[in-house]
Amino acid sequence: MDSGEAWPPQQLNLTAVPQFPLVCAGDDLAQLLLSRLPAPDAAAGAGLAAGAGLGDGAGLRDGDVLVFAQKIVSKAEGRWVRLADVAVSQRAQALAAQVGKDPRLVQLILSESRRIVRAARDVLIVEHRLGFVLANAGIDQSNVAPAGEGECALLLPLDPDASAERLRAALAERSGCRLGVIIADSFGRPWRVGTVGVAIGVAGWAAVTDLRGQPDLFGRTLRATVVGHADEIAAAASLLMGQAAEGRPVVRVRGLAAPQAMSDSRALLRAPGQDLFR
Repeated sequence: MDSGEAWPPQQLNLTAVPQFPLVCAGDDLAQLLLSRLPAPDAAAGAGLAAGAGLGDGAGLRDGDVLVFAQKIVSKAEGRWVRLADVAVSQRAQALAAQVGKDPRLVQLILSESRRIVRAARDVLIVEHRLGFVLANAGIDQSNVAPAGEGECALLLPLDPDASAERLRAALAERSGCRLGVIIADSFGRPWRVGTVGVAIGVAGWAAVTDLRGQPDLFGRTLRATVVGHADEIAAAASLLMGQAAEGRPVVRVRGLAAPQAMSDSRALLRAPGQDLFR
């Protein structure tokens, strides 16, 4: 993959895919995306009318990166759980009383987690089974309940990197373009207020960019600079996705240089031996 751009680029084009529908279990996300884009050969023209699509250069090109919100990936993969179906353990009951959360939700959090990092009133930080440290094991209840299903919760994909790779392969096969795919979620951060977009699944791209050994502006050799490349892309895309009722779960990023080496989201996880706060 070669976008022909330098890294870092001087400018990027980020565009939310318009009119993306609500997603149900079993939906083909690649097909839903492509049905809202012109074919690659049609995209070379003047583009679509304002408000009708992605504008000039619409469609997909080699080197584009597609950022999918985790929520629609989880929905398509049927990661819903009806809270009425959850059997609550004594441990979940006790922890729910401590943190002031629904015991059924706490049971799901425990089931998705390796360990509890912090527990306090209204706060439950865990290490997810995938290695992420985050609140509530990434389990969400906003904008998730299918009609007639009652009170539901939505879990993270079983394997977000594998989900990203399936999307990349399907889009590449059907579009003929060489693409990157990132699955993004919103995480809080220690010592900082507010959530930001982060990459939990990466395929066909680099999760990190290692700049160690390169010179800075004054010729000093960089010794510790490793950029969370996929996280930066996810954060930029989240500006367009929004966090509430925007309905923009897919963003196309154009203008990034092709990475020299590919890596998945596991490259973003700090090894336990390097984690001074663990």
